[in-house]
Amino acid sequence: MRKLKNSELDRLSVDEFKTTEKTPLIIVLDNIRSLNNIGSVFRTSDAFLVEKIYLCGITATPPHKDIHKTALGSTETVDWEYAEHTMDVIEKLKADKVIVASVEQAENSTMLNDFQPQTNQKYALVFGNEVKGVAQHVVSASDVILEIPQFGTKHSLNISVSCGVVIWDVFAKMTAGQ
Repeated sequence: MRKLKNSELDRLSVDEFKTTEKTPLIIVLDNIRSLNNIGSVFRTSDAFLVEKIYLCGITATPPHKDIHKTALGSTETVDWEYAEHTMDVIEKLKADKVIVASVEQAENSTMLNDFQPQTNQKYALVFGNEVKGVAQHVVSASDVILEIPQFGTKHSLNISVSCGVVIWDVFAKMTAGQ
């Protein structure tokens, strides 16, 4: 077995990415502190053709060298917008009939492995602060709470890891059979 060269990966150009049909997923980052985590979320979002990222509250915005270090140029491909208040974004998305799903450990959460996205429905996945998680008022306003099952001694995953796990899972379920 031979590893593929970068030239063999059939990657989209920036212009091709901009015009390609996107996955009906929006990412909302609720007060993320780490610039490296933000960059990693951009990179994962690029990989799975995420429609848009909302950067809310204290979440930093591009351009920034620490975001760029992990984003590897994906801040130029994935659409993004800054909003001071996460709830403003949540209210706008809900008014646009987007299902808002916060990724959090909460009462009556739906385990990610049990979640089945509806066909032809757009979803917004909300990821929260590295210490405090998704703000309670955002959790309360969400249509569904998704929880990543965990079986070890730790009770949390890094935001960039959580984002990768959830985006991949939802993307795979949305595109199954295509």
